[in-house]
Amino acid sequence: MGLSDQIRQAAEIIRAGGIAAFPTETVYVLGADVYNRKAIARVFEAKKRPKFDPLIVHIADLSQMQPFVQEIPQKAQQLINRFWPGALTLVLPRKAPYHDMMSAGLSGVAVRFPSNMIAQEIIRASGAPIAVASANVFGNVSPTMASHVQDDLGQAVDIVVDGGASEIGMETTIISFIDEYPVMLRPGAVPQKEIEEVIGPICVSETAGNASFFPGMSDHHYTQRTVMLFSDQIEQLPKNLEIGLLSFKPVADAGDYAAVEVLSATGDLNEAARNLFAALRRLDAMDLDMIVAQKVPDTGIGEAINDRLMRAAF
Repeated sequence: MGLSDQIRQAAEIIRAGGIAAFPTETVYVLGADVYNRKAIARVFEAKKRPKFDPLIVHIADLSQMQPFVQEIPQKAQQLINRFWPGALTLVLPRKAPYHDMMSAGLSGVAVRFPSNMIAQEIIRASGAPIAVASANVFGNVSPTMASHVQDDLGQAVDIVVDGGASEIGMETTIISFIDEYPVMLRPGAVPQKEIEEVIGPICVSETAGNASFFPGMSDHHYTQRTVMLFSDQIEQLPKNLEIGLLSFKPVADAGDYAAVEVLSATGDLNEAARNLFAALRRLDAMDLDMIVAQKVPDTGIGEAINDRLMRAAF
């Protein structure tokens, strides 16, 4: 089936109350018609996602926010003007009683306008915004390829649209406008520095481990089967163990490591982000005793990479 046929079929499935997985520029997502409570319930069920962990509304036109967003603060509008379509999620005051299930009963609703053209076409063809979550079992590493979705969800999803590898490979940055000041709830594909260049200093949430707060914030958000150590110290290894290394750049000597995954041959943080989740999945499938993940430079998207590695090793 060609890509255009997959897009058309995915939209038909969503309109009919089904659920579809499709690519965005960040990761693959699993979505349902935002106005269909039964379909939204299926998203939670397929992912084994707790009901207190809200979904994110994906739109393909700014007018699609009107039915459920109460207001757009001035600084939120500035971010919309700068970063949408793109890899930024905004949590905005929601109109009651709209989307209480999808928003887990919270006062805010998480919204984003993806730049990926496949995602935009599916949303437009569906005729309504789509409520989404990453297309993986809750707690697993986020999917950046269609095969990752199939491995995690299998027959629990009605269709998986194969759009190739995700362009960015890192989830969105989440900024909340529920309180008096904008708060970064989750670091992601849009670095904090770039956001502050538009709206000035922002707060960073100290409750980022509270899964009931907003999407993707659990300390246990990434759980692989293999024990993982997040450290700069990659030379001193326990003896008599099969250990894999997740390295930012090529290493001169792999030493006693049983396997090595290099995130970027040139030390490029954007390339490292694109490769991160697929590399973690490959190492986790090797039945190793341990994975050692090397910290990357803590600048730009490197902040988000280190955040995800820290959670995976939690």
